Amino acid sequence: MNENVNAAIEQTEQLLGELDQLLEQREQVRVDTPKQQSESVNVNDVASTANTKSRSKNRVANQAALKLLMETYPKTFSRTEVRPLKIGIQEDLLADEKIAKNKIKRALASYVRTLSYYRSLQAGAARIDLAGEAAGEVSEQEAEHAKGKLKEINRQRREREQQQRKEQAEKEKSERLNNKLEQLVNLKGR
Repeated sequence: MNENVNAAIEQTEQLLGELDQLLEQREQVRVDTPKQQSESVNVNDVASTANTKSRSKNRVANQAALKLLMETYPKTFSRTEVRPLKIGIQEDLLADEKIAKNKIKRALASYVRTLSYYRSLQAGAARIDLAGEAAGEVSEQEAEHAKGKLKEINRQRREREQQQRKEQAEKEKSERLNNKLEQLVNLKGR
């Protein structure tokens, strides 16, 4: 058993030596990398952060515009009873002049891209106008388009979840490896 421990310690020392060499090589690459390249990475990081903040602000503005639309036209817009909207309802909203044009566009875009709205687009379902009255029907082609959108959204969701699971597994694997290395180092110190 003592021989096994000594062999494990030797292997660990060899691995640690290799890791030290790799770290030194990486540090040397960083030192040798031109300043311009590192600045472009920083600019990209800042741009990415700005995009995230911008998306968050847009999401908040879209939700506020949608809330205003639901309060102004409760018979037409609802989170709980989502129904297909009349073709050309944007022009009706603009003509009604109760809400600013930019808010109408934001709100409609948010409303018609929800899972609930796509689900409501069933062939033959009544479309509604601003008064909540029937104003046309959903065609078979529109219903098929909505089904395709739902499939695409679900596919993207599954891919994101798989990626998150993969990243979590890699993180856990790395943590286990670090713990084992630490245990081996502590074992050597005894």
